[in-house]
Amino acid sequence: MKVPLEQLKREARQSQKLAEREMQLVSSGLAELIKRQSSLPAEEYTRILDGLIDKLKALKRKLEDSKQEEALLIQRSKQRAVDLNELSEFSSATQPEFQRWCHTRLERVLIDYMLRNGNVDTAKLILEKSNLEHFADSSLFALVMSTERELREQHSCRGALHWCAENRGALRKIESSLEFELRLQEFIEMIRVKKSPEAIAYAKKHLTAWSDTQLPRIQRAMTLLAFSPTTACPPYKHMFDVARWDGLAHEFRMVIFQLYNLPSQPLLHLLLQTGLSALKTPACQSDDPSERNRNCPVCQTDTLGKLAQGLPLSHHSNSNLVCRITGEKMNEDNPPMRLPNGYVYSLNSLTDMARKLGGKVKCPRSGQVYSLADAKKLFIS
Repeated sequence: MKVPLEQLKREARQSQKLAEREMQLVSSGLAELIKRQSSLPAEEYTRILDGLIDKLKALKRKLEDSKQEEALLIQRSKQRAVDLNELSEFSSATQPEFQRWCHTRLERVLIDYMLRNGNVDTAKLILEKSNLEHFADSSLFALVMSTERELREQHSCRGALHWCAENRGALRKIESSLEFELRLQEFIEMIRVKKSPEAIAYAKKHLTAWSDTQLPRIQRAMTLLAFSPTTACPPYKHMFDVARWDGLAHEFRMVIFQLYNLPSQPLLHLLLQTGLSALKTPACQSDDPSERNRNCPVCQTDTLGKLAQGLPLSHHSNSNLVCRITGEKMNEDNPPMRLPNGYVYSLNSLTDMARKLGGKVKCPRSGQVYSLADAKKLFIS
């Protein structure tokens, strides 16, 4: 809900500023024209008046476009509110309507994931198939991706600084230093190409405004004038490092997500982590691969296990024994069987193995071979 509302506020604010600026110019021009009307030729008077009329017509077109955009954002907010309201009307999780709502929610989550990762074409295919354009914040993610690309690939702060200028009030409320970081990077780039006079003038104009909160960093930045971009001195070597551009791109993404109340992670990751947190056990963190359950998603360290790394362990009041061979739960119908070497497997897995190996069972962890009769049934109290 936050994204379209914030976009609506920004659109209304920009329309208001545009109207005030253009009307002030027209009013000033008209007042000047009235003062000079007695001394101006008729042709010049008509030309100036036509110019003012053209400005008003151009303003009208821009305001009409802005009004259409505002109407679209209002409609998008209404549709999202209706969708949320539907959730309160379901009485059972088995209702077909609730299942449909869940399927739609899954598609929204996938669209969010695709847009965040730059898979725009795939997101468009899902949007066209599911008719969920009102749930996709495509314009916002397009802005993020284009600005990140400009920072990382073109090493230019122009687009990011333009966005900061439009949202300076909001950035001030959250005490963000993004604009300072961008200005600092432009200062560093001037020093990199040996434009020291321009860099000093730039610092006086743009960096000194931040002296109340960033004075130590400004002082260190000014010291860069005495160093070469190839310096090995740690503090200044880091400031000259081109990897700073990646950091700026990441910070821009985090700031714009914060302004629009979007999570820093994709919704898909958050939902997966909710499920993974219920499965994570101390065995999942074992350094011994043989201790991990092949059917446990948390134990798959190269895939879903990465998402579970920072999650807490799940709380189980009653433990479940799972066979390491088949992944099946061991209970009274499939009791745990202890081999002479101490390892425990389910009766079904050992019976199936003995059928294939002529009455013998082979421990998958130690490699030792025993007769099926050597396995003893365990009783867990």
